[in-house]
Amino acid sequence: MSHFSPTEAQALASLPLQLTDAERQPCEVWTRVMGYHRPVASFNVGKRGEHAERRFFAEPR
Repeated sequence: MSHFSPTEAQALASLPLQLTDAERQPCEVWTRVMGYHRPVASFNVGKRGEHAERRFFAEPR
């Protein structure tokens, strides 16, 4: 749900958005491990390697 009117949303969508590196912030990635959620940044080196090797798939119906 948007807090903008359709006209405002269309005007914002047409603006080119360019951020400098100073304006950017890191995205915190979380994943489910053993039944609970943890941030990937808190993983040790081995677990980070396992996370990087994961493959995503779409299960056929």
